[in-house]
Amino acid sequence: MDFSVKIAQELNLNLDFVRNTIELLNEGASIPFIARYRKEATGSMDEVMVLRLKERFNQLIELEDRRSVILHSIEEQGKLTDELKEKIEKAETMYELEDLYLPYKPKRKTRASIAKEKGLEPLAMRLYTQENGNVEEWAKPYINEEKGVNNIDEALDGAIDILAEFITEHEITRTKLRKLFIQKSMIVSKVITGKEGEGNKYEIYFDNKELIRKISSHRLLAMLRGENEGYLRVKVEPDEEEALDLLYNIHLKADNEAAGCVADAIDDGYKRLLQPQLETEMRQEAKIRADEEAIRVFADNVRQLLLAPPLGEKIVMAIDPGFRTGCKVVVLDKFGHLKENTTIYPHPPQVEVFQANKIIKELADKYKVEAIAIGNGTAGRETENFARHIDFKDKPLIVVVNENGASVYSASEVAREEFPDYDITVRGAVSIGRRLMDPLAELIKIDPKSIGVGQYQHDVNQKKLQESLAHTVESCVNAVGVEVNTASKQLLSYVSGIGPALAENIVAYRIENGGFKTKAALKKVKRFGEKAFEQAAGFIRIRDAKNPLDRSAVHPESYAVVEKMAKSLQCSIDDLIEKEELRKQIRIKDFVTATIGIPTLTDIMKELAKPGRDPRQEFNLFEFDHNISDISDLKAGMVLPGVIVNIAAFGCFVDIGVHQDGLVHISQLSKKYVDNPNKIVKLNQKVMVKVLDVDMQRKRINLTMNID
Repeated sequence: MDFSVKIAQELNLNLDFVRNTIELLNEGASIPFIARYRKEATGSMDEVMVLRLKERFNQLIELEDRRSVILHSIEEQGKLTDELKEKIEKAETMYELEDLYLPYKPKRKTRASIAKEKGLEPLAMRLYTQENGNVEEWAKPYINEEKGVNNIDEALDGAIDILAEFITEHEITRTKLRKLFIQKSMIVSKVITGKEGEGNKYEIYFDNKELIRKISSHRLLAMLRGENEGYLRVKVEPDEEEALDLLYNIHLKADNEAAGCVADAIDDGYKRLLQPQLETEMRQEAKIRADEEAIRVFADNVRQLLLAPPLGEKIVMAIDPGFRTGCKVVVLDKFGHLKENTTIYPHPPQVEVFQANKIIKELADKYKVEAIAIGNGTAGRETENFARHIDFKDKPLIVVVNENGASVYSASEVAREEFPDYDITVRGAVSIGRRLMDPLAELIKIDPKSIGVGQYQHDVNQKKLQESLAHTVESCVNAVGVEVNTASKQLLSYVSGIGPALAENIVAYRIENGGFKTKAALKKVKRFGEKAFEQAAGFIRIRDAKNPLDRSAVHPESYAVVEKMAKSLQCSIDDLIEKEELRKQIRIKDFVTATIGIPTLTDIMKELAKPGRDPRQEFNLFEFDHNISDISDLKAGMVLPGVIVNIAAFGCFVDIGVHQDGLVHISQLSKKYVDNPNKIVKLNQKVMVKVLDVDMQRKRINLTMNID
């Protein structure tokens, strides 16, 4: 089925562009490839829009698959009328479909189905007409001891059970009641008696009530976590009186004995069936919304962390600080290869400051160390202070590095494969150093959930989280581009069209043949076909390639156009890259072809101006206040430099160098109203903050960015 028209209308997109994009996706093209190299086909959709289109397309496929199953099931039962078929075919949401299917859905035994087996359905339907009459007289013919109907009351009770289920499954009833639940349901949390002390971190939710449609994602996820941990009881509570009035208005048509039975069925159906079902539905929907928001926040944070400014190819000494076990020291060459490792003990209990000083100076001189990366964990500030007092011959940059996830990497299979002969302490220090050199290349080796920049990442739908993070990592890797001759197989696996198996083959080819001289040589790699080459080639870089275009983001399919440009000016491609005055002479419209339009040509010209340029910002050195190293040093009113290390829906967390991140609540991000912290701050952003208050007991620091 062609969903293009519907998607085009919903997303306000050109129909042809939608169809082209869906076709590309169905052919296996990656989102980065489509957004970067198929702009003519898509109308220059960016990655965000291509992803939205893909997700909506998948939703419609899922909806259509379910529609087919439902139609087939009802048809098999011999109950598919033309009217019902039309309703099912017009249903636009999964809820509409399931409501229509509910009366025909195979069920386990229910009170209503048992009553139907006893032959009480005609009585139920007569009661529902609410005609005047004696209901007891109506019930008498249905007394049948063999069927288990021993008296009038049992007959009427069974009929009411049938009506209760009928009302519950009534399409209009569910639609209107669902609307009421969406608009007015409250989500209520209460502390479980006796858990007040143990669950005090959830104190603000001990007696809480708010509209479910307005609750923030982090508050809902916190409530549900408290419930899962056994400290809170969480319920969805609509106004029962209003809900019942709505049902009475739909189903009550008279004021007589039969109507009284129908009212009883409404009360029972609502309390026993409808209310619990819709409560579950509301909880699920609210959880889905909260998950989506939390995943979005987490993905944004991961993106910012992955695209943090790299120091670049420098000789780096990395120190993983510690007290009792000492500080593990490694030296890495400019490609991140381990040259030497040792351990120093400048802190208590050993306090071997002189010896540690000597070792660091000797290593720095021996390898001409350009920067020292110090992990920000235990003993981080103490180690930074120690390093800053060393009298270096050529003073290197000293940088405190966020080490979240380094321990995860050090114990991983990836780390064991890279450093089989070294223990986890050495691997952890290497990770800290490499993270300074190139955060993207190092962090992709770690499960993003372990990086520590999320909001309730372990409480959300893990499948959706993984999908979002996989797309985020893929997007970041391809935005930067990958040097094919030095990249790890983990980094290569995220390149458009490659994946883990081809990444392995690329590394194997590299080892055997000494690297790639051209992008075209990738086709010599085992199982690296034309399709993979098409998807990957634009994102690959070969730093020392003879052809300057192989160093760039220009796709090989466009090389002929660039060659034509150079030929038209009677110059080389190198000249075209080096001389702006030559590029200014080019009229790009003269080079439009059937497949290459203005958008692609514009991108090519930008790339020729700065071939292979890293889109990440340049590295800027940051230093904490040297007089502050512990939470006990803090006083209200202090203004300090800090680095944003995590962003949540309710604010951001700032590292001010005291081993405990401080919170800038969303209300303290600006003097103006802020609805989304990501509009104000970014991960790794350097900020000045003022200390509002410090809770030493709970180790909580409240900060503000409103300094004036």
